[in-house]
Amino acid sequence: MASVNKVILIGNCGRDPEVRYLPSGQVVANVSIATSTKRKDKTSGETIEDTQWHRVTFYERLAEIAREYVKKGRPIYVEGRLKYGTYTDKTTGVEKNTVDIIATDLQLLGGREGGGGGEEGNYTRPAKAAAGAPAGAAQKPAAPAGKSGFDDMDDDIPF
Repeated sequence: MASVNKVILIGNCGRDPEVRYLPSGQVVANVSIATSTKRKDKTSGETIEDTQWHRVTFYERLAEIAREYVKKGRPIYVEGRLKYGTYTDKTTGVEKNTVDIIATDLQLLGGREGGGGGEEGNYTRPAKAAAGAPAGAAQKPAAPAGKSGFDDMDDDIPF
């Protein structure tokens, strides 16, 4: 039987990416993303906002893109998978659980920052690098030059 481990988040970055390099030279970037839901309290009628924080990890080319374009407060779309882990708290010695999202896709949302300071786009971490392409290269989908998508339509529209 097949299984699925997929997460989709749209939220705001809580801090600038924390970038580090593994001993292998691989780039890793971590960010926190806030997602919020609103509901009305049944007894008081006031609106209550519930914010959840998610730890997201980017690897390779996505980490480089995150380092350059993702900033605190910026809205982003992330697809990825859940990864559960544990660690022992150094101060208390208590074992704690963690949940991370390993990102496979990143889309920058909102307008450009500072009048052209950011780049809009959808970035995907490929499962396998294509022959001749650098390892971990994520490419922005290319738009056909001079094509509107209506070039092949018939001009004899009856209305």
